[in-house]
Amino acid sequence: MRIAALDDESGQLDLIRLTMEGIGHECHGFSDGTTLLRELRLQTYDLLILDWTLPDVQGPTVVRWIREDLNSRLPILFVTNRREEADMVEGLTAGADDFMVKPIRIAELEARVRALLRRSYPAQFEPELIFGPYHFHPHSRTLRFKGEPTELKHREYELALFLFQNLGRLLSREHLREAVWGLGAETPSRSLDTHISRLRTKLDLRPANGFLLSAIYGLGYRLESIDGSDFTTTTRESANGTPE
Repeated sequence: MRIAALDDESGQLDLIRLTMEGIGHECHGFSDGTTLLRELRLQTYDLLILDWTLPDVQGPTVVRWIREDLNSRLPILFVTNRREEADMVEGLTAGADDFMVKPIRIAELEARVRALLRRSYPAQFEPELIFGPYHFHPHSRTLRFKGEPTELKHREYELALFLFQNLGRLLSREHLREAVWGLGAETPSRSLDTHISRLRTKLDLRPANGFLLSAIYGLGYRLESIDGSDFTTTTRESANGTPE
């Protein structure tokens, strides 16, 4: 997943970045709140890890801005030297999701991040996913649409699954490219648009099938369910052999 980390101590920022990369995530580091806030208007992330005391702004102010001005549900984890109960209450009241006291213990940071991501994006961790007529089987990397197998190339499948797993979220172009092609990959700008166009056609993404894939000018793409429902379920069979 794509993680942003905010800490003005370069050593702490490097430790967070290396820890996140060690468990398979992309991590983008920021040393001041102003730069992060500007970036959040242009890019999307799956999680924010931030310090409390920064050179230009306090951590709780960053959190409130994300929650109130951006109206974002981005999961937020404080990693800070603050250790008083009042500090924890203030951070969580501002809108943070979890609070961890420095010094950073790598195993604890990994555990807290994994737990927060599982709570925030349950669809990312299910073995079998159903979104209306679209049935994904991640382990076999197959997709059925209205019961019929749908042939997708490797990148097309990765992109389709990522869009459905993030149903309703605006995903920046850079976020999508990193998720599907990897960080630093040399991907032509039109390649993403071409893959999106193919998915619209192959998966027949239109209101009649319950979903709409929209381009948000200058930002990226968003896949939405037309009636606002969250279709994601794990497949379980009932006594009569049909999915529950």
